Amino acid sequence: MDILVDPAKYTKPSDKEIREILTSEQYHVTQEAWTEQAFANEYFNNHEIGIYVDVVTGEPLFSSADKYDSGCGWPSFTKPLDKSVIKEHQDKSFGMLRVEVRSRVGDSHLGHVFEDGPRKKGGLRYCINSKSIRFIPYAKMEEAGYGEFMPYCNSYCAGG
Repeated sequence: MDILVDPAKYTKPSDKEIREILTSEQYHVTQEAWTEQAFANEYFNNHEIGIYVDVVTGEPLFSSADKYDSGCGWPSFTKPLDKSVIKEHQDKSFGMLRVEVRSRVGDSHLGHVFEDGPRKKGGLRYCINSKSIRFIPYAKMEEAGYGEFMPYCNSYCAGG
C-alpha cells in the first residue's frame, strides 16, 4: 500500500526560525549533519506506536510499524512512510562511503541508510538521529493533524 505525503502541507522555516525552534543539538544534527551519540538518544529504545516526523517541518517520515531494534543505538526503520519524503546523497565524510538520508521538504540531515537491514523487509536499515525527528504517539496523531496516517500503524497495532 502506497502512502502519499503531500509536500505542499509542509514548509521549511528560515534559518533564524529554525534556530529558535530547535535545541542547539537538534540544529547541529539537522542543519550541519552532525551525529548524536549512540544508545544515549531519545528514540533508539522507543517502542510506542505512532509516527516520526521531521523536527524542522513536521513532515511525516517513518512509522513505528517499520521500526525495529537493529542494535546500532539509533532508531532504525526498514523503510520510510513514503519513499518520496527521503532524499539520498552520497556521503564520503570520515573516510567512509555511505548514503546520507535527508528529509524532502526540510532538507534536514536525518542519518544514513545501509543495506544490512532485515532481508524479509527489503534489507534496508534507515539509521536515524533522534534529534532529527519528533515522535507523535498514536493516541495523539488525530489531534496533531496526522490522523490520515493512523491506518499505517494498524499492522503494528495488531501485533503484525
